[in-house]
Amino acid sequence: MIVASFAEVLSIGAVFPFLAALTSPERLYSSTSLAPVIQVMQIDSPQKLLLPLTVLFAGTALIAGVMRILLLKISTSLSFEIGADISMGIYERTLHQPYTVHISRSSSEVINGISGKTSSVIYNVITPSLTLLSSAVMLFAILLVLLLINPLVAILSFATFGLLYSVIVGYSRKKLSVYSDSVAKESTRVIKLLQDGLGGIRDILLDGSQKTYCDVYRDADRFLRNSQAKITFIAQSPRYAMEAIGMMLIALLAFMMTSQSEGGVATAIPIIGALALGAQRLLPVLQQAFNSWACILGSQSSLEDTLNLLDQPLPELENRLIVNPITFNEKIRLNQIYFKYSEDLPTVLKNLSLEIPKGSRVGFIGTTGSGKSTLLDILMGLLIADTGTLEVDGKIISKRNQHFWQAHIAHVPQAIFLSDSTIEENIAFGIPLNEIDHSRVIYAANQAQISDLIDSLPLQYKTLVGERGVRLSGGQRQRIGIARALYKQADVIVFDEATSALDNETENEVMQAIESLSDRLTIIMVAHRLSTLRSCNKIVELGNGGVVKVGTYQEMIS
Repeated sequence: MIVASFAEVLSIGAVFPFLAALTSPERLYSSTSLAPVIQVMQIDSPQKLLLPLTVLFAGTALIAGVMRILLLKISTSLSFEIGADISMGIYERTLHQPYTVHISRSSSEVINGISGKTSSVIYNVITPSLTLLSSAVMLFAILLVLLLINPLVAILSFATFGLLYSVIVGYSRKKLSVYSDSVAKESTRVIKLLQDGLGGIRDILLDGSQKTYCDVYRDADRFLRNSQAKITFIAQSPRYAMEAIGMMLIALLAFMMTSQSEGGVATAIPIIGALALGAQRLLPVLQQAFNSWACILGSQSSLEDTLNLLDQPLPELENRLIVNPITFNEKIRLNQIYFKYSEDLPTVLKNLSLEIPKGSRVGFIGTTGSGKSTLLDILMGLLIADTGTLEVDGKIISKRNQHFWQAHIAHVPQAIFLSDSTIEENIAFGIPLNEIDHSRVIYAANQAQISDLIDSLPLQYKTLVGERGVRLSGGQRQRIGIARALYKQADVIVFDEATSALDNETENEVMQAIESLSDRLTIIMVAHRLSTLRSCNKIVELGNGGVVKVGTYQEMIS
């Protein structure tokens, strides 16, 4: 910024001798200040001054242009690097938040913060901030050289334009704040509407409700675009008025100087030319500064939302190095567990105690709202009990060591999440492509009884499953979920109503895959139908926040 400003000063300063050489070379040739330079360059007539001064003026203008391009390149690169750091910081912090945080807020808000609002911050806060700083340095340099040429005119011009921009700032501040709130709010709403429309596409196609979703989206998107347009108009509109006023001031200055100057036009033109060039540089810089300020204020609400996400606490990962890893050789024990999701909601689990020996197969049943899923989340360390403890081989699981316990657990939910990638990548979910153990993938698929199907496909394990596994049947998705759990080589596999959405025949096939798993695995299952749990050696019925009954399958059906 400083070097670019210095180059601007040189280009403005070089116009003075250049115009003087054009209009009155004799006066310049006889100048005592230029005598040493003229002597060194061996210039023997006034007319020979024109070529070197032309080269000097063109060279300084070229250097100034190159420096401004270089400054733009560096500032833009820096802005987007900072934006990448912010986006990554939010994403990393979001993924490390406790499960209770994730279930309490909208995913559209987070997605918009990571992607949309971060982009807005790059374009409308970081880049304008660097531009504003650059403009301040440039303004100082230009004002300094104009003061050297004509102090009175420089002060008058700067004061006039400064006053006009101050009036515009005072008028537009409140409007920009209102539009900023609208942009932040509506951008999140637009993301939510997109998620709702695309996520429920089957029902929308069946119901023919496309128009309803399009109308709601159009209103939100139009309101967002209108607010963005108003911010852009406020930021850019003063430029044209200031250019007109600047031309009027230069015309007035030219008239006054040529009419009052003793040397007439020849004396006045170099000064007028230098001042005009300075004004030509000054006005865009002033406009840049105002435009940057308007963009920053217009994105203030988005910036606040982004910074709030960036302020999410990040776990002290170094603590993981000093905690002894959890071993699981004997049993899991739930000891007098109490839990509720928030103070204004009822207690979900009350004084629940239970033991699960290693290698056992335990099933849970109960009516909707009996606490089955909550209990599983506590068992998996996703939720921490309000009172009571989760113990593994006598060691209490807390926030500080829960990740060690979670390394023992694999989870197969009712709706398996499959990414739009290959079968192999979905089985080895979360593993970098170059680190996937293909033999381990095949072994897991064999255990999940899906290897025959995969081998029958043209691309086998390289077959793309489509977004959320749309190209696979429900039973196939569930068995890929089981294979994923087995690839992890966990000690405990949790099935959370993993077969409830399947028909009887497909459910039987999936249950056969589950029943064929090694006896060394501890299997925990939740199901709506008691018949689904027939292979379990212990079944627990939950109700009213606690254990109602414990027994074998035969004891339960009797």
